[in-house]
Amino acid sequence: MRALVFTRPGTVELLDVPRPTPRDGEVLVEVGAVGICGSELHGINDVAFRRPPLVMGHELAGTTADGRRVTVNPLLSCRTCDQCRAGRDHLCRTRAIIGINRSGAFAEYVAVPEHTLHPLDPSMSFETAALIEPLANGVHALNLARPEPGARVAILGAGTIGLVSLLVARQLTDDVTVCDLSESRLAVADRLGATRVTPELAGEFDVVVDAVGAAATHRLSVDHLRPGGTAVWVGLLSGDPGFDGKKIVRDEKHVVGSYCYTAAEFARAVDLAATVPLDWSASFALDEGATIFTELAHGRDDIVKALLRPRV
Repeated sequence: MRALVFTRPGTVELLDVPRPTPRDGEVLVEVGAVGICGSELHGINDVAFRRPPLVMGHELAGTTADGRRVTVNPLLSCRTCDQCRAGRDHLCRTRAIIGINRSGAFAEYVAVPEHTLHPLDPSMSFETAALIEPLANGVHALNLARPEPGARVAILGAGTIGLVSLLVARQLTDDVTVCDLSESRLAVADRLGATRVTPELAGEFDVVVDAVGAAATHRLSVDHLRPGGTAVWVGLLSGDPGFDGKKIVRDEKHVVGSYCYTAAEFARAVDLAATVPLDWSASFALDEGATIFTELAHGRDDIVKALLRPRV
């Protein structure tokens, strides 16, 4: 089968590879659409987390051999450790993720455990369903923030995670500001229901979601919090905290990391995907994958979310 393979730092290539053979308890999914995640775009620059050769791709939807249209929760947990027993399966002691720790969906087929499958409504397109995994990240981030009705929420970054965080936040409050330097991405945020969009954040907020993860946005997320407010860091661009820790102490501000989602939050995202607008992606043939991936990794910003379609 054809697959987009991370072959060495900074490089992905379209190659012919063996079709995966499902293990016991697994099924083969023919990939209908798979999203390119920002974490993959900057994650291929070293081999500390993703190790080549690797077929990446964890935001997927497709069809099983028996004809079921499904999306897949790519987070695999042991379901027996203390974290899993406490309902924190996303923090499993032996957590693994499809497309990171095992072969993923930048391919015509992917093998996944049967229990990771979620059926799709027949009316939902694979393009929409491929955005369920990012949407689950938004569900988790806002669950960590727990904004009260009417809370002032700011979102830093109008990429995919910023936009899905906006969609979830709008379910909880009528006051959501989105900040980004890109006018075109701010236009998408405005269309999706942001109360206001801006290239420069001003004022204070009860909750700030940092969907970028740069040192500068880390600092902004803390500086613009009210005393006792909560900043949720979702972006993974930099490990530099970028802020003065004394502000955290003196104003009792909260900084919370957000990684993935629980099984229940993924299921919530499956339901939510049928009610929120997820029509802002751009689809490309898998054969174009190496070109599109490389362009995005080098700063192309006219595409908010790129999806690959192995069969078009």
